[in-house]
Amino acid sequence: MRLQLNKIPVAILGISLMFTAACKKDLAPVPQASNNASSKLGTNAIGVAGPKSVCYVEVNNNDIRNVGNYTLSTGEQLFDIGIIFAANINYNTTTQKAELFFNPQVTNVLSNAATYIQPLQAKGIKVMLSILGNHQGAGICNFPTQAAAQDFAQLLSNAVTTYGLDGIDFDDEYADYGNNGTGQPNASSFVYLVTALRQLMPTKLISFYFYGPASTRLSFNGVTVGSKVDYSWNAIYGTYSVPNVPGLAASNLGPAAIDIQSTSSSTATSLATQTVNNGYGIYLCYNLPNTDVHTYLSGFSNALYGKATIYTGTAPATGVTFYQNSNYGGTVTSAIPKGNYTLAQLQAYGFVDNWASSVKIPTGWTVTMYSSNNFTGTSWVRTANTANFTTLFPSANDVVTSVKIQ
Repeated sequence: MRLQLNKIPVAILGISLMFTAACKKDLAPVPQASNNASSKLGTNAIGVAGPKSVCYVEVNNNDIRNVGNYTLSTGEQLFDIGIIFAANINYNTTTQKAELFFNPQVTNVLSNAATYIQPLQAKGIKVMLSILGNHQGAGICNFPTQAAAQDFAQLLSNAVTTYGLDGIDFDDEYADYGNNGTGQPNASSFVYLVTALRQLMPTKLISFYFYGPASTRLSFNGVTVGSKVDYSWNAIYGTYSVPNVPGLAASNLGPAAIDIQSTSSSTATSLATQTVNNGYGIYLCYNLPNTDVHTYLSGFSNALYGKATIYTGTAPATGVTFYQNSNYGGTVTSAIPKGNYTLAQLQAYGFVDNWASSVKIPTGWTVTMYSSNNFTGTSWVRTANTANFTTLFPSANDVVTSVKIQ
């Protein structure tokens, strides 16, 4: 179970037409399919025998590219699948339909696929987008009709095509079913959704984070969710529990789940050992940080593959980072070390005059922001991350020009 942060709609960001302009495909009714797990994708990790390592990244706070910064000691990538966490299912009370929404951080990743997504894919890593509710009553389990489920599947398929993604991950959290007059979970909704999406994306990945009402609504009219999705994994970090998804073989299931920032190294290693010993094909990680954690990752990579993990990236510089948008969205500056900075000096770090709307500050540091150049005009003193400059008095939004960092 993950923290879900405030989201804003795709429509507000001006890119909703990329979803609605595509022609819908006519989808056939749900077929009477068999549960043929043997047709699922192979599950060996990239270039090495063993379970696939899957990693969710909270892109509100961390860089998805970190997934590609870790290799095994013999050169293979540690992570096979990186998942962007997360897009939302919002509810339009006027049209009474579910809509696909992105917040600024997710939008930044998707809109700059050449920077954030394609480099991972060039290393053989699959990049998926996780989808979950947003407290508005809409979720993967309460589409009122098959047509409604098909409509949302089309939005997801369009997103995968538009941004060059490798698939969709479903997470039945934070829907708050019943809000805004929406229905409660029903038996057919999730089956209809994954059936439609599989028809639209026959060669792409579909996974299910085994949690919420959807975890008990995996079969309808003779069709199982497991016959349509590629993988499912346990959702409770620090535990080992086999997802009960009919239609998926052990090689497509992940009973072990860890939070890299809170699960102990000994537990992560133990869970990896159980995964291998019991013949399961997925090992799930969550919350990969921007810092170098290769020592921690080596604990479970040794258990999964008999190989240590090496960090191949550049350790992030310590410093203050300013963001173009509130909630740490939009373009971000390089890390700015301690010192006094006029506008010209700030510009060397990617800062733009009258542009900043939020800031992240290392623990123990103090930042004094000025509305005019050369440390003049209105000033604001900040000693911690500030997500929205409009909350300051007076508002500091889009007016900062020079800065002192101590």
